[in-house]
Amino acid sequence: MEKQMNFTEMEYGQRQHQTKREIFLQEMEEMIPWEECVRMIEPYYPSGKRGRPPREIEQMLRMLLLQVWFNLSDEGVEDAIYDSYAMKTFMGLNFAAGERVPDATTLCKFRKLMTVNGLQDQFFEIVQRLLERSGRKVSGGTIVDATIIESSKSTKNRAKKTDPEMHSVKKGSNYYFGIREHIGADPIYGYVQTVVTTPANTSEVKTAATLVRPSDTVVYGDAGYCKLDRYVKDGVGHDYGINRQRGTFKRHYGGSLAWETEKKLEGRKSSVRCKVEYVFHIVKDIFHWRRVRYKGIAKNHAFANLAFASANLYLLATEG
Repeated sequence: MEKQMNFTEMEYGQRQHQTKREIFLQEMEEMIPWEECVRMIEPYYPSGKRGRPPREIEQMLRMLLLQVWFNLSDEGVEDAIYDSYAMKTFMGLNFAAGERVPDATTLCKFRKLMTVNGLQDQFFEIVQRLLERSGRKVSGGTIVDATIIESSKSTKNRAKKTDPEMHSVKKGSNYYFGIREHIGADPIYGYVQTVVTTPANTSEVKTAATLVRPSDTVVYGDAGYCKLDRYVKDGVGHDYGINRQRGTFKRHYGGSLAWETEKKLEGRKSSVRCKVEYVFHIVKDIFHWRRVRYKGIAKNHAFANLAFASANLYLLATEG
């Protein structure tokens, strides 16, 4: 997209301070391979030979990503772009030339086109190739973990029932209703390598078996994955750096020297495994994805691919 400087941008360029939003969007602007993303979407996008000419592919993708990063509705992201100079600049819009922000309906249709054709998954793969070119693609190990994204339990709708694809699960002493995002991350940098979306009541350890790749020599996870080796059926001899439950080996060894040795070993496992927690922090605290955005597993999995791919980009941009 060509961007033209106007008087407003010249005035804003004289400021002494940049907001966190501007810095974040500038980093994402530099990180994302826009041309590659446009080529991915182009075969599925309307040609414009019939009917009203469509909006630029890159512009629509930018709007969709803004929606993911700032947890906005279709109408909300449209209003936010009109209101925010940083977002308007990221979109490459020139209001002085009569350009307008794509409306909420246009964004909804674009997102549906992406979801139906599995383009969010392809966007995730583009980011994986970017990591490989940057020397951050790691093989030989995986950290497995999962987090719950809650859904509304309200039955105040036309069907008078909750989303049938969402389920409840007990975690600790609390019940949660929604979906579970299972991810596999590399044990060196913490970049997400694989994403699987299931109902919240799906077993973490059984799903984690699908996240383990044949090339992984070692697999890390918390105490919830202590029996993971029973479910991995690829015939490869993996090493498992799974944290043990603290109370079990403390009771076994008591206060002996062996207990101190075990504690150090578990600490080393935790120092590797904790990298995956920062990814969840980005998605749930920075992108604010704590509740499902859509009905059904498929749409939320498509959203998850954009969210975790963006988390990888954020990690790459802020590394060091």
